Amino acid sequence: MKAYNLLKKHYEKIHNLNHMSSIVYCDQQSFMPKGSSTARANAMAEFGVLLHEISTDAKIADLINNAENENLDFIQKASLREIKRVYNQETVLPASLVKAQSLANSKCSHAWGDQRVTNDWKGFLPNLEEVLNLSREEASIRSASNNLSAYDSLLDMYEPGVKTKDLDIIFNDLKSWLPDLTQNVIEKQKSYTYEEDTNTYDINKQKELGIKVMKHLGFDFNKGRVDTSNHPFCGGVPEDVRITTRYDENDFISSLMGIVHETGHASYEQNLPSAYVSLPLGHARSMGIHESQSLFFEMQLGRSSEFLESIRPLIIETFGNKTIFELDNLNKIYTRVQKSKIRVDADEVTYASHIMLRYEIEKDLINKKIQARDIPELWDIKMKEYLDIDNKGDYKNGCMQDVHWTEGLFGYFPSYTLGSLTAAQLFSRLKIEKPNINESIKNGNLAEVREFLKKNIWDKASIYETNELMIQATGEVLNTKHFKEHLESRYL
Repeated sequence: MKAYNLLKKHYEKIHNLNHMSSIVYCDQQSFMPKGSSTARANAMAEFGVLLHEISTDAKIADLINNAENENLDFIQKASLREIKRVYNQETVLPASLVKAQSLANSKCSHAWGDQRVTNDWKGFLPNLEEVLNLSREEASIRSASNNLSAYDSLLDMYEPGVKTKDLDIIFNDLKSWLPDLTQNVIEKQKSYTYEEDTNTYDINKQKELGIKVMKHLGFDFNKGRVDTSNHPFCGGVPEDVRITTRYDENDFISSLMGIVHETGHASYEQNLPSAYVSLPLGHARSMGIHESQSLFFEMQLGRSSEFLESIRPLIIETFGNKTIFELDNLNKIYTRVQKSKIRVDADEVTYASHIMLRYEIEKDLINKKIQARDIPELWDIKMKEYLDIDNKGDYKNGCMQDVHWTEGLFGYFPSYTLGSLTAAQLFSRLKIEKPNINESIKNGNLAEVREFLKKNIWDKASIYETNELMIQATGEVLNTKHFKEHLESRYL
């Protein structure tokens, strides 16, 4: 197994470099002084080229070919499969394009932080156009290599094996029942009586509560931390996981649910098998699976009455005993369904509509059916169609609200809906295996939840391909049935 062992050693080097790159990115998003942006962008671009050169070293191809003839066990064969997949994705792009993308993405993302605040679409557009043009160039190159459509070639980076036709089936199914279900839930909730939260909450107290809930959820602070950024994210590496949220003095729930969501991502990262941490085998299976963990935490678990009962004492301990913190009142606040502009604050009933809108726009952008300048008008049309919301002129809370396109992450958004479906399917299976799980959650015991996820998702990393992973975890491939049943059960 000489060739395979040499591959392992090479990927240890790549992992260490990715470690540094990830931490620098987290610093850029959280701490970096504004005046450092140009120098940091240049440094990251140069580092990106170095990492690309090492990741695309021609000797890897020779080692892969030699390793395929070695006597490997099941895990090693799976590892070689993932190495080959990642290497093929890495080598298809020229170093010049990688450097140009790193520079353009960093520039666009950093400028977006200020431009979004000032609703400056006109100033944002040139940077976005540059990112889009480079992403289209990437898609064209990948498409020629893997015989996929331009958009599918980018989608495959996040969801291996998933194609537009698969997504269209899922979204068309959701469109057939989700609008009516959404309206029925909103009509039902009109009869609810509960106390609106008109209090203000000190930011430092919100941070204090967030840390308490992270500990309750099992976050390991010896291998991670939480900070503040314009857009909540989970970054870093399994040995040093960084999560962020953003705070609003008038809405502690938003920041808290951001914490819960990102802790789901972080729990996956912190519990990936350490034996394979430096190998592609030890990475998350797909972004959809990754999102399933954050949405499992935030939606399936975090907004359940049982979980709210378990953290209610922490809320009272932090902010004092207020009438709005009565359990029934909290339940109604946390499960309130309303059509809104902001994706990250959307409830689980309307969330998929936000993703459908983005999916349809970015698919047409990459396939060159529309241009970046068309985004605001199309955004307004689709927001009206899917959520009956007028978004004209509000770029900050419209097409400029997400960081994804600023960083060239076209093809990422569908992962959120795939994650929602996966989370519902996993929780449905958990309830079958552990009939008393809701009682355990209510009592503050999340051990069985974490054990289930660790056994079925976290420990398996990328050992199995997505369909096989889902079959082993739930007994069936991914479908919309459990998500629909979950929404009907919780809201109707």
